[in-house]
Amino acid sequence: MRKFLIVMVAAMCWEMSLAVVARAQSSDWRMQQKLLKVQQKRERNALKAQQRNMKQTWKTVRVSSAVKDESKHQMERASRDLKQKQKDAMQDLKDHQKALKENQRVYGQ
Repeated sequence: MRKFLIVMVAAMCWEMSLAVVARAQSSDWRMQQKLLKVQQKRERNALKAQQRNMKQTWKTVRVSSAVKDESKHQMERASRDLKQKQKDAMQDLKDHQKALKENQRVYGQ
């Protein structure tokens, strides 16, 4: 009876420690996601500012319409590339979290 009680207490402690680790990883993932979103917002704002400055220079410097069109296409391409890069980064973070949860589920048992 004494051995059974010791084993039960040890098992309960083990389960509580796994729950604490899982909770810590969850909050860490949320923090990583929040940091990634903040970083991506800064990147978007920087790109927008750069594009605004480019358009502002067109008002002060005489530029041909061909150069303007080429620059507009290049800015659109940069916006699309940034959006895709950010989408991929968020999906990578989600995939990483999913893999961690799967490993914890498989090896935690």
